[in-house]
Amino acid sequence: MVEGHVAPQGIINLRILDAMKRVPRHLFVPEQFREYSYLDLPLSIGEEQTISQPFMVARMTELLSLAKGDKMLEIGTGSGYQAALLAEMGMLVTTIERIEELAERARKVFQNLSYDIHGIIGDGREGYHQNAPYRGIIVTAGTERIEDSWLSQLAEGGKIVAPLMAEEEVYRLLVRQKESKSEDGYTDTWYDYCRFVPLLNGVKKRPWISG
Repeated sequence: MVEGHVAPQGIINLRILDAMKRVPRHLFVPEQFREYSYLDLPLSIGEEQTISQPFMVARMTELLSLAKGDKMLEIGTGSGYQAALLAEMGMLVTTIERIEELAERARKVFQNLSYDIHGIIGDGREGYHQNAPYRGIIVTAGTERIEDSWLSQLAEGGKIVAPLMAEEEVYRLLVRQKESKSEDGYTDTWYDYCRFVPLLNGVKKRPWISG
């Protein structure tokens, strides 16, 4: 996957490439799709959600520009693969997922792989102020706006990486860096066009089934 798909598309950061070699992506993929785990494809994980294409995971990680020991927040745990990659690289990861079923499934994989990741079930639009400030915030679903809550929880000099809507169902990666010296308090830089499932409000609990 790394040599055949990710590195040839321009990802040269050895920390990212080495971490991707160590994280078993197939464990984050539903069993019926595991034969495709190491192709450069997004795959369904249920609940109308996907595990992102490996190149896009690497690209967003690259744009975060985090160092070992940096605190970071992920909006949208999904399968848990992105959070696991960041933890493998030595970041202190807090991740939020609105769908309880996915959050608990990812938490089990984190435990099995001995990743110390703080997983939260909640509305990602609110962030998670208890562990703020964060050096980086990564949004792994398409969003129409950068939330004020994210900006308020971002450390000075920190970055938000998010797929921001450019047109209907088409997003473009935005890096917003918090800089008090800039006129608006931040600097925006635009990167790749991409496709993501949309970021939604609220929390989706597991259905209650009577005995």
